[in-house]
Amino acid sequence: MGAWYTIGLFLGLGTALGVACVAIVPRALLTVLPAAAVAAVLGYVFSGTAQAGAGAIGAVLGSFGAEPVVTGTLRRGGTRGGTATLLLGAAIVLAGLAFVPVLGYVEAVAVPLFGFRLRRRAPDRHAGLRTLAKD
Repeated sequence: MGAWYTIGLFLGLGTALGVACVAIVPRALLTVLPAAAVAAVLGYVFSGTAQAGAGAIGAVLGSFGAEPVVTGTLRRGGTRGGTATLLLGAAIVLAGLAFVPVLGYVEAVAVPLFGFRLRRRAPDRHAGLRTLAKD
């Protein structure tokens, strides 16, 4: 297939790994470095330096894209175990889809966009306190 396929493959696998790491530890800042390191090592061992970079970038994008899903679910009363189970299942599906040509690139764009959309729709943290203020 060529280098474009393996770069997209490791980009998608890195995205899936980032989602899986955030599913286990719900803070993206804590999981970004380990996920990126593991994805980079896997990309380097199995293909080369370009694939290692793609895996690391995918892990960063996956971590930051999945964090709003986890924090929103936990804030609304979801359990950690249920959230982790569902996101790990989603990460497995993302990893499987990464083997389809071009879908690794699509995953690396779609997951952060989905997270950005959720983050933008989230209400302000203290929006209800305005009703308590005396004018």
